[in-house]
Amino acid sequence: QVQLVESGGGLVQAGGSLRLSCVASGTIFSFLSMTWYHQAPGNQRELVAAITSGGSTNYADSVKDRFTISRDNAKNTVWLQMNSLKPEDTGVYYCNGKSPWSGRDYWGQGTQVTVSS
Repeated sequence: QVQLVESGGGLVQAGGSLRLSCVASGTIFSFLSMTWYHQAPGNQRELVAAITSGGSTNYADSVKDRFTISRDNAKNTVWLQMNSLKPEDTGVYYCNGKSPWSGRDYWGQGTQVTVSS
């Protein structure tokens, strides 16, 4: 069983930065593909950034060159460094982990990010 806990959200002015963290419980974190999703008010969750167990990364076009995903398997943690934030980045950010064996998805509770103009 894996539990994910996000932190690091908050209120920031446009152009500012935030660093989100997601800490996982359990012993299989290093095998999980980890993804950050963004859910704007009234919208569906959308992929922001993903990182495989081997460290390969993938980003939504809207955040390329602004956001960076990274992980430390020894700390059971994945981060999302968000720079040059825009008002449209506002929403809840969710951490997701996917098992490579069962395909099971694990979700955190989300952390709110608000970017003021």
